[in-house]
Amino acid sequence: MSQATAPTQATAVNMTHRQILEALSGLLLGLFVAILSSTVISNALPRIITELHGGQSAYTWVVTSALLATTATTPIWGKMADLTSKKTLVQLALGIYVLGSVLAGLAQGTGELIACRVLQGIGAGGLTALAQVIMATMIAPRERGRYSGYLGAVMAVGTIGGPLIGGVIVDTSWLGWRWCFYVGVPFAIVALIVLQKTLHLPVVKRKAQIDWWGATLITAAVSVLLIWVSLAGNQFAWASWQTAVMVVGALLLGALAIRVETRVAEPMIPPRLFRNRTITLAVIASIAVGVGMFGASIFLGQYFQISRGESPTMSGLMTLPMILGLLVASTVGGRIITKTGRWKRFLVAGSALLTIGFALMGTLRADTSFTVLSVYMLLIGVGLGLTMQNLVLAVQNTVGPHELGAASSVVAFFRSLGGAIGVSALGAVLAHKVKDYTADGLAQLGIPASSSGSGGTLPDVHTLPGPLRAVVESAYGHGAGDIFLTAAPFALVALIAVIFIKEVPLRQHNGNPVSSEAERESTRAADAGAAVVRTGEQR
Repeated sequence: MSQATAPTQATAVNMTHRQILEALSGLLLGLFVAILSSTVISNALPRIITELHGGQSAYTWVVTSALLATTATTPIWGKMADLTSKKTLVQLALGIYVLGSVLAGLAQGTGELIACRVLQGIGAGGLTALAQVIMATMIAPRERGRYSGYLGAVMAVGTIGGPLIGGVIVDTSWLGWRWCFYVGVPFAIVALIVLQKTLHLPVVKRKAQIDWWGATLITAAVSVLLIWVSLAGNQFAWASWQTAVMVVGALLLGALAIRVETRVAEPMIPPRLFRNRTITLAVIASIAVGVGMFGASIFLGQYFQISRGESPTMSGLMTLPMILGLLVASTVGGRIITKTGRWKRFLVAGSALLTIGFALMGTLRADTSFTVLSVYMLLIGVGLGLTMQNLVLAVQNTVGPHELGAASSVVAFFRSLGGAIGVSALGAVLAHKVKDYTADGLAQLGIPASSSGSGGTLPDVHTLPGPLRAVVESAYGHGAGDIFLTAAPFALVALIAVIFIKEVPLRQHNGNPVSSEAERESTRAADAGAAVVRTGEQR
């Protein structure tokens, strides 16, 4: 396998705190746009799907399609960042996002909307991956914890602002749900202008080819897997010939992708990265965190609007405990990590809180006290704030500058993959559970199950008669509890994985990692010698 020459430490960018903040301003605004694209529809989606006459499957796929596009393209963006101008790439990602958003706002049916969400997901995948890569290029690992806190804060603001903005838009008659897609466009345009003026990075180009075969096979394998997960148990039985065909097909495509990746000179997901124990365990944890982060939390808006009868705006406000926990944990945790250089304790604590939070949310019902629910959401928020960015940070600390793009995108790829699988799988679980719980509730009332209003499309509980509304609210509330309970074991897997990660103190430079004890001793001796020289000069 041919290897390109790795850049040396001289490739690192030396910037002051002010210069970094100026450069990060447009980058963080772009990241905000990416987060907004997924969260702005969370509370508006029940209304959108109802008006477009879609069902639970369409609800799931409007989210899953964007996550799938993000997942599939993240390694491509990361690999291209190692080969060409990162600034040009992030501006291209913003342009694709703008196009996808405008087209999504013009969609006339759920099929069109899902297709446009794919385009949005491609742009959002670039913004998410490149934000991590560019920040890693500018900032040494030891200082990166501090700025990772800023990324976490932006994610929290986007997660807070998105549902609230979406809810207000849907509740405002003269705007309508289509503005949920238009609203991110001005932010993206401003981000383009700010990035053009403030982001100045050295362009290290290498003569290499993008592994399009690998990217195609990986995308195909993931797509078949997600289609199976979303349809099984609803369109056909889990134990059926359709399941066998899809599972075998996904495995064959995955095997072909691995074969291609091990033979090409510039693989989309370099297999050599997985020889690193930290990267392998971080990937396992990222999949598990992604399942919980995207898979379970995406259905909170649906729970608040259907089970509790809240408006889209109020549904956004009711998720504030989770988002505030994420904001505080990521910001404070990042600063402490920068000060101490230690990060593992935060990963362990975050994964533990995530596991506990999901397990407690498994008790969720339509009539659960909001005070109790707020505590559970706070635990989940703190857990996410301590794990998401720090998993990327741990991986970036183990690779050299020439692999920052690939390594960062690998973590983002598997986190998005976990999220896409989570949304599909948990959406299927929710649809199945709601159907059963509704049938049981209606049977007790002596009403045929077809009268529930929840079989083909999402129900508007405000239009249902009292007894029927109570059945539907209870069914969706109990179903929401079941999907959180299903997500809890995945968080436990993340906890086990991070426990076995070996902690390496964060480097204070942006060069290649010091890999051996002899090199570390040499570095310490050099630092000590430099200190003696400086002391002599001061005297």
